[in-house]
Amino acid sequence: MKVELVVSEWCPTCPAAEQVWREVAEERAFEFAVVDAAQPEGRALIARLHLRSVPSLVVDGVLQAVGVQTPEEARRLVAAAPPRARKSHAYHAGMMLSRDNRLWILASMAYLVAAALILLAAGSLLPGTEGTRGAAVHAFGVGFVVFLIFGLGAHMLPRFTGNPIVMAPWTWAQLASANAGVLLLAFGLWLGTLAATLAGGALLWLSFAVFAGRLWPVLFPRAGAAPAEVLEQPF
Repeated sequence: MKVELVVSEWCPTCPAAEQVWREVAEERAFEFAVVDAAQPEGRALIARLHLRSVPSLVVDGVLQAVGVQTPEEARRLVAAAPPRARKSHAYHAGMMLSRDNRLWILASMAYLVAAALILLAAGSLLPGTEGTRGAAVHAFGVGFVVFLIFGLGAHMLPRFTGNPIVMAPWTWAQLASANAGVLLLAFGLWLGTLAATLAGGALLWLSFAVFAGRLWPVLFPRAGAAPAEVLEQPF
């Protein structure tokens, strides 16, 4: 069974509909996808089924409901789907940021504040403050900029391509290595400790590798692969 929820950026009720269907998708074994009306897949569904409003629910290619369903209504619509035996790590990005992507963005804001505080404490980016300058620059350049790219990239690229992205436990590994890496790198530069600086750099490269591994099947899906079972809100 394939369930597609057609949504739009401007739709105020679409996030509520998505939340209901993600909860039901955790319980029942069906393929679930959130389809943006502005993307080619969404436009094709709208044209074929003559959809006039969002959110619209399409089950196995047939329009079954419009608007926001209650969990009980949603369960009745997919009553033929068996209970889910196991969880998948694949996740279709919808309108809402997943919890891990919200964490990336919150962490990026924290590192932006940290970079500002480091500069405030040092009082200068001038020569003679190389350690402090390096710590602040990396807290901003890596902690803020790269973390923001991690969070928004993992949300937007699956939406653009329509392909699911691998989530937990890889998201935890990426979060842990990136945070440990930027902290070790910043403190290593600040204190002039080569070992901490190198360890931080290595952990950051590990987080880049994990992110690349998660994005590869999003950008280059394997030809002939069966559609991924798309399940839960991650974590």
